[in-house]
Amino acid sequence: MTKIAFRLLTLILAAGLCGCISPTPYQAAIHGGPNAGGYSELRIEPDRWRVTFAGNAVTSRETVEGYLLFRAAEVTLQNGGDWFMMVDRQTDRDARTYVQPDPLYHPWYGPRFDAWRPVWRYRRRASAGWRTWDPLFGDPFWADAVNVQTVQSFEASAEIVTHRGAKPADDPRAFDAHAVVETLKPKILYPTAKP
Repeated sequence: MTKIAFRLLTLILAAGLCGCISPTPYQAAIHGGPNAGGYSELRIEPDRWRVTFAGNAVTSRETVEGYLLFRAAEVTLQNGGDWFMMVDRQTDRDARTYVQPDPLYHPWYGPRFDAWRPVWRYRRRASAGWRTWDPLFGDPFWADAVNVQTVQSFEASAEIVTHRGAKPADDPRAFDAHAVVETLKPKILYPTAKP
């Protein structure tokens, strides 16, 4: 396979893989797969719940926190409440950094010439002076041709207490469940139906 054909195939495969993952939709929690994540809740007491929403690597923190708030409002309404109070809330960030060398780099001298390697002197900048590159002693001048990627995902959780009646106007931790659903529903992305 020629270098050009190999590079073209690599680019096509990379583009295809990038198209497979999309932000976590508003769904019940799913583990594994490209669209992993979603909401879950746990009843702690008759009117107290632990609500969680986890996003995948392409779901923004803002989306995760908005879906958490939406789920808290839905849990409140599904259990006969009108408003809820956030007793405790937190958002966790999971970040992983991957370093991969350029997959298209192949030394021109190949594996049959293990005993012989080139040694070069080069200048990076006028003020930096001369540097030497020797493949047996590291310091490759192509070391900048690596792909460093940090992948992060967010999980938001909150403990809520549901209530009936009118929401207190002076408590910033209190949310009207009907208003939250009405305000956030246009921004909610639901899973698409598979054909």
